[in-house]
Amino acid sequence: MNVKAMLLAVTVISVLAAAGCGRHYGRGDVDAMGDRALKEVSALIEKTVQDPEKARRAQAIVAEIVEEVKLSYRTNRQFHRQLYELNANYEAPTEDFTKVLDEMNHARMGSATKILGLRFKLKETLTPQEWKALTDEMKAARERYRHD
Repeated sequence: MNVKAMLLAVTVISVLAAAGCGRHYGRGDVDAMGDRALKEVSALIEKTVQDPEKARRAQAIVAEIVEEVKLSYRTNRQFHRQLYELNANYEAPTEDFTKVLDEMNHARMGSATKILGLRFKLKETLTPQEWKALTDEMKAARERYRHD
């Protein structure tokens, strides 16, 4: 995957994460964050896509993206638990850490690739004008959540 494609995947993830970060949730409450992000992005789709059937399809794609983000978060937490366990084991060899890190990176890349594919599916569902309106609204939403 080239850098441009990876940046697009990261953008989609960051938009969904930003939409879900208006309130602080507990570490394990990725479902609440995802549900909030889905609700907010769905509202943006309703606002920017006039055709109800097209809006429904776009919302379904966004729901798939949110589910993949949730799954990716959970999978990442599992890998981190494995690393914590290895770290606690004085006798754990470097190879064990490397194996977990390789698996974690492979899982992340697979998830990013899936999200990127869904991003293009969403884009293809919309007209260029709808896409611009939606991404402009998402940019405005991200700006509201910025803390820096």
